[in-house]
Amino acid sequence: MTAVIDLLAERIGGLAPRYGIILGSGLGSLVGELTNAVRISYRDLPGFPVSSVSGHAGELVAGYLADEPVVMLSGRVHYYEKGDANAMRPPIEAMMSLGIEALILTNSAGSLREDIPPGSVMQITDHINYSGMNPLIGEESDRRFVGMTNAYDAELAARMRAAAEKLQIPLSQGVYMWFSGPSFETPAEIRMARILGADAVGMSTVPEVLIARFLGLRVAAASVITNYGAGMTGGELSHEETKDMAPVGGARLAAMLKEMITGGDGGNE
Repeated sequence: MTAVIDLLAERIGGLAPRYGIILGSGLGSLVGELTNAVRISYRDLPGFPVSSVSGHAGELVAGYLADEPVVMLSGRVHYYEKGDANAMRPPIEAMMSLGIEALILTNSAGSLREDIPPGSVMQITDHINYSGMNPLIGEESDRRFVGMTNAYDAELAARMRAAAEKLQIPLSQGVYMWFSGPSFETPAEIRMARILGADAVGMSTVPEVLIARFLGLRVAAASVITNYGAGMTGGELSHEETKDMAPVGGARLAAMLKEMITGGDGGNE
């Protein structure tokens, strides 16, 4: 980690971001909003995982969103790529070394509700870890027993809703269920997820929430809905559909996050 911190200090200089953002499939457009951006490939950062998923750029990007310094991870590594739920810990710890206090997570997800259609945005209010995997397995200190009652920060959530309302962007709220992937869910699994109280399903984000809370970061999260769950429409699911639909809701989410971070008073609290 020391090598990464030294490299970031050299490349990014005195940038002191309070917010870190992880961008999911097809959501990289927000990177284009940054000014004075510094882009560093994960391959050039010691210890960073490299994604094998198309649609994930694999870059750490730091710069200014309006006047607010931020750092973004354009692309993530998923549990299903190498069976490592802890894969995103080095990148999150690297953002912490830059001074972030809050982590905003985005993903593409499948909706389980007819009133949250493809192209819409859902704020994640809670999650269900259906995979059973946990990035804190093997952690030896008692810090591993992380409370998750308030995993998603209430103040950040309120600011996200206020940004959506100001921009007149519909924003649903719901529970996200994490399946390990990489195969999509079956219709029976989708029926089960709905019975258990899930509103959307996906293959990421939950491990990052667990890591962030373990590290003491505040968390907010949102899903861009790219499809309905298996069996809800009769059609088959595909990664191409995810990549095609993600930019539709992604543009709405990007505008919302920009307003959330910088709106009103330039991001100062």
